[in-house]
This record gives sequence, C-alpha cells and structure tokens, in this order.
Amino acid sequence: MTQTIRFQLDGMTCASCVARAERVLSAQDGVTAAHVNLGTESAEVSFDAPASAEGMAAALARAGYPVRQRQVILAVEGMTCASCTGRVERVLRAQPGVAEATANLVTRAATVTLWGDTDAGTLAQAVTRAGFQAAPMAESGGHDPKAEEARLWRDAAIASALTLPVFVAEMGGHLVPGFHHWLHGLIATQSLWLAEFLLVTLVLIWPGARFFRKGIPALFRAAPDMNSLVALGAGAAWGWSALVTFAPGLIPSASRAVYFEAAAVIVTLILFGRSLEARARGRAGAAIARLVALQPKTALRLAPAPQEVPIAALVAGDRVQVRPGERVPVDGIVIEGQSALDESMLTGEPLPVAKGPGDGLTGGTVNGTGGLVMEVRAVGAATVLSRIIAMVAEAQGGKLPVQALVDRITLWFVPVVMKRNRYWPRTSQNGET
Repeated sequence: MTQTIRFQLDGMTCASCVARAERVLSAQDGVTAAHVNLGTESAEVSFDAPASAEGMAAALARAGYPVRQRQVILAVEGMTCASCTGRVERVLRAQPGVAEATANLVTRAATVTLWGDTDAGTLAQAVTRAGFQAAPMAESGGHDPKAEEARLWRDAAIASALTLPVFVAEMGGHLVPGFHHWLHGLIATQSLWLAEFLLVTLVLIWPGARFFRKGIPALFRAAPDMNSLVALGAGAAWGWSALVTFAPGLIPSASRAVYFEAAAVIVTLILFGRSLEARARGRAGAAIARLVALQPKTALRLAPAPQEVPIAALVAGDRVQVRPGERVPVDGIVIEGQSALDESMLTGEPLPVAKGPGDGLTGGTVNGTGGLVMEVRAVGAATVLSRIIAMVAEAQGGKLPVQALVDRITLWFVPVVMKRNRYWPRTSQNGET
C-alpha cells in the first residue's frame, strides 16, 4: 500500500541541494516518487515497503539534510491499564510521519514525535477510532481530574455498600462458625439468593457499568483491555449465579452454587484501586499547578510609559518595576534599588537574600520591603521557573526502564488470560479460529 509523507528539511540552500536530496530519497528501496521544494524546505515522498520514514530520515541526515522533528501532545481519556497505553502507542506509531509515541496512564497524555507535518487532529482521530477520546492538548476541553476522582470514590462507596451484605452472607461462615446455619435458618436459601441477585445486579448496572461500557466494545474490536477482563469475569460469575437462582433444573445438583459475591467484590476492588490512582494523578497535577501559581500574571513595564502588561508581552531588555511584596515576574538583573528577596521557592532557604544593582533575580521569588527596577533577561520557557515546571512534568510523565518492561508484559496479559480461559477464540496451527 503506497503511503505519502512530507519531511521538513534543514540545510537546503540551492537547487543543487534539491537535486541531491531527491536522488538520496529516490535511491531508497520502495520509494516511488520524491519531490523536494527549496522554498518550503520540504520533501514529499511516496513509498511502499520496505521503505520507511526512519530509513529515509537517516539517509537524508547522512547526506547533510537532517529532517526536522517536532512534538505534539494529545490528551487521551479512557486509558485504564498498560494494555490501553500500549494500544494507543501502537495506533500512533502506525500513522504516517510518526517517529515515536509514548502514552502515559498517569497524566492521561500521549507525546508524539513527528518526522513530517502530520496534523495533530489527524492523530487524535486515529486514537479516537481505536476506542479512546483524544484531542490535541490545547483543545482537550478542560478535563477536571477532581470531578473524576469524586465520581470514582462515590462509585466505590456505592459498590461497597451494596457488596458488603452479599459478602457477609456468603463468606461470613468462614469467619464465624455456625453463621451459615443461623442465616439459612432465618432466611430460605432461594430468598437469600434473590436478595443477592438484586444487590449484585445494582452493583453491575450502576457503579460497575463503566467496565461494560468500555470493556465490551473493546472486546468486539479484538482489542481487549482490563475493562474487558473485569466485565467478563464479573459478568460470568453473575450469569452463572443467576442461572442457578432462576433455572436450577438446568444445573446438576452438585454444581448448584452461586458466586454473586465474586462478581461484586471484583468490581468494588477495582473501583477502589482506580480511586487511589485518580488521587495520585490529582496530586501530581497539583504539584505542577502550585509551581505555575508562583509566576505572576502581569508586570509593571516602565518604558515607553509605566504600564501593567501581561508577562507574555515582556521581552529581553525591558525594564520592570518590582514593588514591595510582589513576586518577581521573570528572570533578570537589578538596575536600581535595594531589597531582600525570599528565594525559598528556589533554594529552600527561609532567610531573605539581599539584592542590589547587578544582582540576578529569579521569576517567582518574593520581593521584600524595598522597591526594585529590573532588566528582563529571560522570558517564557527560558526562565528558571518554567524550566523547573517542565522538568517536573517530564519526570511525572516519563517511564523508568523497569516500568517500560512491565508495560510490555501487561500489554499481553489480558489477551493471554482471556485466551487461556476460552473467553478469547483459540487459533489452531492451520490458522483456523
């Protein structure tokens, strides 16, 4: 199948460069057409296997025309386990022009490195077709992690309240001898099973519905995830128990046992686990939010006339007034004035640090009782505070090598378990299912 990809190239200076880049691309096995444009510094290539974007980029780099890479970040909702992150990564890597893709379960985001000019919206659509909700980070619609955590804790509490009577009724005899005899003397077995059926059905169709809404469609897409495993496990236990309750004649007498408590406990424990996970994600996001809050929104620029402006409007060389008690807006040096600054956000040192003309100032630190005039030296992503925020976000979104190994293992865990338990079709040696 013929694919087309567009590269942005560096090092293009003349028509000779165009000709050479086209020759390099055309020499790659599988390339059917290559057109290089000097004006846009781009190359459009049509290719089939065995040609690949990585191979063409490497060949261009050796020829002196390296391909520019860029990163886009997608907000991805619906990921619940390592199988989900692995599937998102596979979908993204299969898109033309994608060099690398990493999905992170904690931050609910996917970082994509692109060879070409593939549109972020196209990537988001591909992920959405795979069963997730994706959008470029700037268009993600303001997902509220606190509301998600509250919903999970609420569902976990409801599931626990409904599950506890069923669990006690079925398992209490293992803790208290004679409990089962007392309970069955008080309530007929059939009545007890009917009550358990009602309680567990509520668990599955109310707080547990999320597993079926996501797990069953994933199963039909031949891409089972942890939701599929929970839905099938809980559904199978509930279905067997309902059959024993309402049609016992279809079951041999020796096998007439109900497993309502298993279905309910599975859902309840997974909900508690996801609630704790949501809390951890919320704390991770709160750490970044607290850092962002250290940077003021505006600054008093002195030239050409004193004016309060957004810090995004500041450029290197501007002179800014820092009044007593204010936070320093961006990085710079003191031009006029004397004061002592609280730099504990940066150093952890509680004692103020004296500042005078020529001393450096860091954005986010707090001015003391003196007024200062500073000259801006760094703005935007170049400030110390912005770099700290970026490093924290990268650390929270990155994966340790051992975590990558775990992800690779758990990626296949669900399909293997389902295949092993006949929930997933087996494939014979001749390829028949």
